[in-house]
Amino acid sequence: MSPFPGLVPDESVDGVAHLIQTALTPVFMLSGIGTLLNMFNTRLARVSDHIESVRDKLENADDKKGSESTAVLLRRLTHLHYRTLLLDAAILFGGVGGASACGSAFALFLGSVRDSAIAWWLVLMFGNALVCTVIALAMFLGDSIVAWHGLRVTTFLPHKQEMLENQVD
Repeated sequence: MSPFPGLVPDESVDGVAHLIQTALTPVFMLSGIGTLLNMFNTRLARVSDHIESVRDKLENADDKKGSESTAVLLRRLTHLHYRTLLLDAAILFGGVGGASACGSAFALFLGSVRDSAIAWWLVLMFGNALVCTVIALAMFLGDSIVAWHGLRVTTFLPHKQEMLENQVD
């Protein structure tokens, strides 16, 4: 006789171990999503600091330097704006993915306690968590590409042709 009759559908040791293993999957996923969200937020804070720096430079830009430096700063500000949009989307999808991972863990728990058929809800919630996490990572990749492109365009990094010319000399 089990101390918790009816709590788990299969009260054998293997059945309980399987339930625990299954319940931990969404929890580990949630932990990973939380780490990603922390990274996305840190990166967004850095982009925000760069935006403030560029805006300060634009306000202090001297007209004698010409409009070329102002144009470079405006291009940099545009790239930073794109990055904030991509990181905002990554955070949004990461949050939805985390909520779905929590929902799948809850659906699994509720299904084991009530001995009800929750397979549809479990697949829906966990599948949504996976899809949202993939989209969040795609947005992060987009931010990385925009950041790299922004460095190349604003000539913070040497272009390939310049590097080749310097190697010849």
